[in-house]
Amino acid sequence: MAHRVFDEQMEALEALSGRTLDPDNVLFIKKSLSARSNFLVAKAARLAEDNCLAVLVPELIAAFQRFFVNPEKSDPQCWAKNALSRALPKLECRDKSLFLLGLHHHQMEPVWGGRSDTAGTLRANCAHALVACEGIANDELLLLLIDLLADPDKSVRSEAIRAIAQIGELAVPVLRLRALIPGEDPEVLSVCFRALLDLERTAGIPFVSRFLESGDDTAAEAAFALAETHTQGALDALLNIHRNPVRPMADPWFAGVLLNAIALTRLPQATDYLVNLIEREDREAHIAIESLAKLSSNAELTARLIKVVGEVGSPRLSKTLREYLPETAL
Repeated sequence: MAHRVFDEQMEALEALSGRTLDPDNVLFIKKSLSARSNFLVAKAARLAEDNCLAVLVPELIAAFQRFFVNPEKSDPQCWAKNALSRALPKLECRDKSLFLLGLHHHQMEPVWGGRSDTAGTLRANCAHALVACEGIANDELLLLLIDLLADPDKSVRSEAIRAIAQIGELAVPVLRLRALIPGEDPEVLSVCFRALLDLERTAGIPFVSRFLESGDDTAAEAAFALAETHTQGALDALLNIHRNPVRPMADPWFAGVLLNAIALTRLPQATDYLVNLIEREDREAHIAIESLAKLSSNAELTARLIKVVGEVGSPRLSKTLREYLPETAL
């Protein structure tokens, strides 16, 4: 019986998705926010968010607070708290105390072979929500968020970096220090590099460029972060490491990383550099072809690439070009 009631309520909520809501629909969502089931509350919260139902903020707050009581049983996997922590800030809720509750919440639940924390998304959501709260000085906000840089969940660390970056210049020393501490996951460092380059612009290029020297996954993330700035300074840094006679290029994989990053700057000098590698039939010419072919939506560049490979007359390079541009008749 209970399962049938749940199924009917969930079906009724799902039927409201994408619809223009009338007052009865809003009332049904309001009632659903007081449901015992965390799945129903999560669905109701998403509907409130999607339809900008700010009138339901009191019910959303009450539901959010309720699921911190005996949370492992009342809200397994944090389904309700996750949805509520997204909906509340979108609906202009700026209650610092609510989001601090989620920021510090860990919820250990049974998994095969032990227990696992299911509250990572909640902590990340609340970090972003706190940034939008009024009346929190930047230095106080930084202190509130900084603990998440050491969170066991790498996705939380990444979102903490994004949240901290919104503070502005005050965040730069903290993010630089985070990047310098050994042992961080390259994916997290990627977020850190991009945040620093967004904040510091060209002033951040020398710092991020230092990470190119290792020739590992972290170096790859640094290379692509630099490339995304599309600046001459970033291109110069990439070219310098590629031209360096002691560069970490024994690994062909990193050669590919560097040349792809050079291409992704989309600067004329970058294209000229890669074309020159092809013209000289450099040992990395095939990688240069691949890097430029990936930008084949540029018709002028494609034509230039076909022309230079044809002029070189190398069967090996012609084969490489056909692999990446199958329509090429060489």
